[in-house]
Amino acid sequence: MGVFLIWFALKSVPLSTVLAYWYNADKSWIFLGMFLGFLSHLSRAYRWIFMLEPLGFKVKFSNSLMAVFSTYLINYTIPRAGEVARASILTTYEGVPFEKGFGTIVAERVADLLVMLVIIAITLFLEFDFIFQFFTERFNPIKIGMALAIGAILLALFIFYIKRSQSALALKIKNFITGLIEGVLSIFKMKKKWAFIFHTFFIWGMYVAMFYVTCLAIPELENIPFGAVLIGFISASFSIAATNGGIGSYPVAVFAAFSIFGITKDPSYAFGWIMWASQTAMIILFGGLSLILLPLLNKKK
Repeated sequence: MGVFLIWFALKSVPLSTVLAYWYNADKSWIFLGMFLGFLSHLSRAYRWIFMLEPLGFKVKFSNSLMAVFSTYLINYTIPRAGEVARASILTTYEGVPFEKGFGTIVAERVADLLVMLVIIAITLFLEFDFIFQFFTERFNPIKIGMALAIGAILLALFIFYIKRSQSALALKIKNFITGLIEGVLSIFKMKKKWAFIFHTFFIWGMYVAMFYVTCLAIPELENIPFGAVLIGFISASFSIAATNGGIGSYPVAVFAAFSIFGITKDPSYAFGWIMWASQTAMIILFGGLSLILLPLLNKKK
C-alpha cells in the first residue's frame, strides 16, 4: 500500500519538483519543526512514567524515552507493532509485566484520541461555514443527512446488541470497551493527573506547532490560513494511522486538505514530503540510536 502511494504521490508531483522546493525552503523553519517534534517525544516519555508509578514501577526516563523512539521506528515496518515492542522493552529492562505496560499504552492512546477529537471540534467551530459550504456544493445535503441517520441507527443497534448479547464476540468487545473506559478514568486517579493532562495537551500542541512552522519554510505557504493548517494536520494525522508511519500517504493527505482552500498542488505535495521526511529522519536517527543503546545502557538487566 505504501509503495503504491509513494508512486502515486511522485506521479502527481515529480521528485525533481519536490527537491526544488526543498532547495528553496527556509531550512530554519524545518529544523524548528523537528525540534518541536523532538519536544513532543520527550513529553510523551515523561508522561508515560506518570501512568506506571501507580502500578508500583519507577521507570528510568532514559529507558522510557528510548522505548518511545523505538516504537515510532518499528511502526514504519509493521503498523502498531511498535506499541507491542514498547511494552516488551519495559518488560525486558524495567521488569514491568507486559500486560500492565501495554494497558498503560492503550489508556495513553485513548487520552490522545480525546485530544484529537477536541482539535477536530475546534476546527469545525472555527471553519464551520467554510467546511459546510464546501461539502454542500459538492455533495447532496439530503444524501449526507440520510447517511448520518443510517449510521446513527446502525450504531444504536450495535450498542443494543453488545449490551444484550452473551456471545463470545460481544463479551470480548464489551470487555475491551470497559477496559478503555477504565483506562481513561484511571488518569484522574493518579497522583500527578494534572501533570499528565498538561503533557497530553503539550504533546498535541507541539504536533500542531511543528506542522505550522514547517509550512512557513515554503514561500508559497507563508500566508496559509490557520484553518488550512488544522485541517491539513488532521488529514495528515489520519494518514499516519492508516499506513506505516504515513509512508506515501502523508503528502497525498496534505494535498487533499490544502486543496479545499485552493492551495495549488506543487507546494502542497512538496510540503507534505518535506514535513514527513524531516520528522522521519529524526525518528530514524533517534530510534536507531535507542535500539543500539538500550542493551548497552542496561547491561545488568
